[in-house]
Amino acid sequence: MALPDWTPIRSLPAAKLTDLFAADADRLSRLSLDVAGIHFDWSKTHLTAEALAAFASLADQMDFTAKRDALFAGEVVNVTEGRAAEHTAERYEGAPDSVARARSQHARMRALIDAIEAEALGPIRHILHIGIGGSALGPDLLVDALGRDMDRYDVAIVSNVDGVALENAMDAFDPQATLLVIASKTFTTTETMLNAQSALSWMVEGGVEDPYGQVVALTASPDKAVEWGVDETRVLPFFESVGGRYSLWSSIGFPAALALGWDAFEELLEGAAEMDRHFRLTELTRNAPALAAFADLYYSQARGCETRATFAYDERLKLLPSYLQQLEMESNGKRVTAEGELVTWPTAAITWGGVGTDAQHAVFQLLHQGTRLVPVEFVGVIEAGDALAEGHHRQLLLNMFAQGAALMAGKGHEDPARAYPGDRPSSTLLLDSLDPRTLGALIAYYEHRTFVNAVLLGINPFDQFGVELGKEMAKAADKGGLDFDPSTNDLIQRAFGA
Repeated sequence: MALPDWTPIRSLPAAKLTDLFAADADRLSRLSLDVAGIHFDWSKTHLTAEALAAFASLADQMDFTAKRDALFAGEVVNVTEGRAAEHTAERYEGAPDSVARARSQHARMRALIDAIEAEALGPIRHILHIGIGGSALGPDLLVDALGRDMDRYDVAIVSNVDGVALENAMDAFDPQATLLVIASKTFTTTETMLNAQSALSWMVEGGVEDPYGQVVALTASPDKAVEWGVDETRVLPFFESVGGRYSLWSSIGFPAALALGWDAFEELLEGAAEMDRHFRLTELTRNAPALAAFADLYYSQARGCETRATFAYDERLKLLPSYLQQLEMESNGKRVTAEGELVTWPTAAITWGGVGTDAQHAVFQLLHQGTRLVPVEFVGVIEAGDALAEGHHRQLLLNMFAQGAALMAGKGHEDPARAYPGDRPSSTLLLDSLDPRTLGALIAYYEHRTFVNAVLLGINPFDQFGVELGKEMAKAADKGGLDFDPSTNDLIQRAFGA
């Protein structure tokens, strides 16, 4: 496989953003587009026609079109594990056999939801979902963003092995009316299975006669779930070829589909599929995920930016930055190529962010006047999520728009402490409304952006071996089978004694 040649990207002339606007009357239209109810604007980045041409050439060099086709065809794209990556098939954009299997699994999920709604498992009022990583972040984002006004069920999503997190959820719920949902791809994840066993014990102590009768398993290893005690009729499988951080479209989305209603889940899939089609069929210089990746790579490879920040100017999207941290850093935080050779160029930027306007009073000092260049992404929603008459939403969006303008324009002052250098890049995503369809498109956009970054970096975004070492060492230490360095041994001694 070819290695990326960054020389044309790094040789691009550096011009100020204000000069780029002054020199090109068509800049805004060239670097903005509308897809699936989302307006995208990269005009406040340093992308130029010359930069787009250089990235399109790099995409050809890295055989991008064939790799994108392979992704949708269900071919092996996760080369280190010898697997396809079939998350697009979960929204019915993929190989026909995989799409048919996804439809069958979704039908099974819907049938179980119908049974729960008919109280076949008893009068369920609470959903306690236990998972970690992608088995929790996706459902949590969906329920928090779309379910704030729902009255169907109370939902708690617990991921942390810290018992405080689980106790907080259990204290709020009646075990007799709780559905315990266990999400684990392998059904062996240490944190998840410990939390699940504790939750099951809580149900027994709460007088539930048949606690396993109120358990649903979401897994790619159904045999292990049955072995653990879950009835086969309440095991919802998903593809082994769907990675955790790409899995909310599968049975991992069960708590959201149950809490929000099946129609909402179908609309989520449809919105994602619309973005899939845009990504698959649109030429790269008018392709939203590709343009976003081009900007990402320009700043990491040509400007040496080590971080990228996303700020959601909508309280309903407060979990989006956390979701993106896993999606982007677990996918592209790699040090070897897809062939296993050490890379000599930066891979994933450190992804972070927050919620506006809180973030303005916490971190924007550094963004405006600090010494590090941080590309910023703003995400807002035109339709308000509140019904207040005092103009809260107007002020929220005006703050978002003004921050982007201020980062670019800056402001001079005779006192250097009060001067703003400007020429600091930002992109803006503006959703028409926050509904299942648009949120589905937004999340799919981020997935494909991550994929474009990976292809052009020459790495595999679908494995995640880096999360395993510390967990393996913790298991070994718990069994007394591992001697650490003097510092770690001392910490264990202080915490647990001899």
